[in-house]
Amino acid sequence: MTVTPRIMKTSDASPTASSQAERERLRQRLVRRKLLALNLLSALLGLALWWLASHLKLAGLPGPQEVGVKALELLANGQLFKDAAASLQRVLLGFAIGTMLAIPVGFLMGWYTVARGLLEPYVQFFRTIPPLAMIPLAIVFLGIGEVPKVFVITLAAFLVSVISTYQGVVNVDRVLINAARVLGAGDAAVFRRVVIPASTPFILVGMRTGLGAAWSTLVAAELIAAQEGLGHRMQQAQVYYDLATIFVALVTIGLMGLLMDRMLLWLDGRLTTWQERR
Repeated sequence: MTVTPRIMKTSDASPTASSQAERERLRQRLVRRKLLALNLLSALLGLALWWLASHLKLAGLPGPQEVGVKALELLANGQLFKDAAASLQRVLLGFAIGTMLAIPVGFLMGWYTVARGLLEPYVQFFRTIPPLAMIPLAIVFLGIGEVPKVFVITLAAFLVSVISTYQGVVNVDRVLINAARVLGAGDAAVFRRVVIPASTPFILVGMRTGLGAAWSTLVAAELIAAQEGLGHRMQQAQVYYDLATIFVALVTIGLMGLLMDRMLLWLDGRLTTWQERR
């Protein structure tokens, strides 16, 4: 007698829950379409303002058409592809190393008081020093090859991501941890089933911010005797006051950074489906 009403209640509630989930998916789909339309509108407005500024001859600003012609020229001779590939390799390597180091260090600092006391002063100390200020030391100790370039980018990505991961761990709701312990979960289970999922949004935000730091450090890192790279191309163009080439490199960096950020945002949506979104 007690089973039947329970089954009936579940079956009655199921269509309601299903319709609510369907409405939520429809709402999110409409929000994504609206955002995409606004993104395209913003891009068109930006191009229009750029064309207007170049048409008014503000500071000798090259127009979109001139920059597009230069981009096609650099693509035709293969230079843009080589520079973009060299810069992308440095950013990906530095970002990957920095993130892989930052996540475990952030977890250690957030979960263990001893690790926090030992590591946090160093993290906070180096966080106040701009990674670009480390370039002279990187050249002295690591030479002028690829290693110092990747090191500076790694440092920039690490210092941003480690703080975000650490904050994610320390901000985990204690109620969730205590509830897991009451249900018999040990430290390893609590860490794996509660702390890591709850910290994932913070980690991904730190990765997005760290990616931006890696790209923003790239141009300065390629000051270290680079022979290829978008930063190197910009420095060479500066000597000859070739503004079109500088803009091509800037736009390329922006587009690659934007694409990588969208990939991380997509990953965020897949790993944090439980999180409420607007």
